[in-house]
Amino acid sequence: MPLKKSQKSLKKWTKQKWGYITKSDSKKPRRKRGRYLPESVRKSLSPSQKAYENRKKRKASAKGKQRAKYTKKIARKVRRA
Repeated sequence: MPLKKSQKSLKKWTKQKWGYITKSDSKKPRRKRGRYLPESVRKSLSPSQKAYENRKKRKASAKGKQRAKYTKKIARKVRRA
């Protein structure tokens, strides 16, 4: 039986190499970690974009939120990854 579109998308995402923008974040407590993105997106970000995304995620985590919205440019890159 062929896979549905949503199943194909999930399969594609799980095969990607996911990680934190800053490598040392994996050793930090959860509330102090930054963004978790696919490798292709991490490599395409400028240093200022990486810093901004990490600040945004950490600020949301400090407020007790699990998710922080992506900027439009980053959201586009994540969708295409």
